[in-house]
Amino acid sequence: MEFSTIIGYVAAALTTGAFFPQAIKVYKTNHTKDISIGMFLLLTIGIFLWLVYGIILYQMPIILANSITLCLAAYILYKKIKIDH
Repeated sequence: MEFSTIIGYVAAALTTGAFFPQAIKVYKTNHTKDISIGMFLLLTIGIFLWLVYGIILYQMPIILANSITLCLAAYILYKKIKIDH
């Protein structure tokens, strides 16, 4: 495996892993008041576009990370909309 691919997988693991604490907190507390809907909407769209980009280039680190992150971000966004609106 190339060094650049290893860097990609490590970066993917770290950035994807960063979403787990927030998703778990939302799940446990059912509280989203302090989360900005505008920021999370833009972030979720951006993650989706990164996923599309990874699919076009067939770059597995990008595809895997953004598939998982998109699920987590979409869950948080869904809860934000459901709870606060």
